[in-house]
Amino acid sequence: MFKWPLINDNITQQDKEALAEFVLNSNRFTNGPKVKEFEQAWSDWLGVKYSVMVGSGAAANYITTSIVRELKGQTGEIIVPPIGWVSDISSVINTGFLPVFVDVDLESMAITAENIEKAINKNTKAIVLVHALGFNGLTGELVSLAKKHDLILIEDCCESHGARHNGKMVGTFGDMSCFSFYFGHHMTTIEGGMISTDNEEVYELARMFRSHGMTREASPETHAKYAKPDVNPLFTFAVPGYNMRSTELNAVLGLEQINRLDANIEARVNNLDVWLNNLNPEKYFLNFNVEGNSNYALPLVWRNPDDKGAICELLESEKVEYRLGTAGGGNQARQPYLERYGYKVVGALAVSDYIQDQGLYIGNHPELTENQIIELCERLNNV
Repeated sequence: MFKWPLINDNITQQDKEALAEFVLNSNRFTNGPKVKEFEQAWSDWLGVKYSVMVGSGAAANYITTSIVRELKGQTGEIIVPPIGWVSDISSVINTGFLPVFVDVDLESMAITAENIEKAINKNTKAIVLVHALGFNGLTGELVSLAKKHDLILIEDCCESHGARHNGKMVGTFGDMSCFSFYFGHHMTTIEGGMISTDNEEVYELARMFRSHGMTREASPETHAKYAKPDVNPLFTFAVPGYNMRSTELNAVLGLEQINRLDANIEARVNNLDVWLNNLNPEKYFLNFNVEGNSNYALPLVWRNPDDKGAICELLESEKVEYRLGTAGGGNQARQPYLERYGYKVVGALAVSDYIQDQGLYIGNHPELTENQIIELCERLNNV
């Protein structure tokens, strides 16, 4: 019996000691200098000019679509993937846009330039590209398409810290990108997220949206731009913002964890290699686009739909925790909340349906051994 959890606790004793020392010796715990220090460390690691720490990856989703509204107007359409997290879609709806679903390809589980182009019209404002399960979803065609039509490109990298496209990290190609530091991701701040960008205007807006829309969170120039003689300068609100700040405690943990991030990514990538090299290609789809991946979880997509019951039964008997449908539980266009809100589907979602109906993932932990992975593959091959 494996007893293989979906998520392992990646908070070390050293992390706990750093937190304890900070608590005992600090007088400030809300958003402050440690958050700024972690934002700079993250920007340096990723290779961008600006980063804004927020309370979660979902908060990053909401702020980035709110920025689209500021830059592109308050109505329109945003192209989204069916394979992703619910907040990739709910953020679009709750900021007043219409989500437009297009299908993904099986190799990267990401929406394709070909499918995106069919959905672009005069109302299209942005594209949300999700790099699912650590796979790189970018192509040169997709980036060029966004630029050609003057569309904002949001990269959701919540499951893909350190994945690369043409040798450069994902999250650096779009106008802005979202990351999650939720428990069990490539690194964790327990709860937390980040927005990254090279665009100064996006950076200023993200800082204001994070903190109620207050201009004092932005640069002196932005603060002066919105100044009014009859409004308190300390409480001037330029955008309809949120409270999506993080804390100093989360940042302290992030500063510890980022030192191990590259090693954790390397271990996850090696685990995926062992996984794909030992599963039976006649039984499972294995032709994923692994170039530049930073694997978040080990995908399992079976070819025969009748195998589902036996696969799930084996995993449950061996105490291997899994999630059906892979990223986000599968095709978001099937979810009941959409029945009460407007949305569009352009083209068939056949691949997304296939992933939901004949796919799952299991946890990928840096501590896994090659023998553990090979043994589970052998049992899955014999189902």
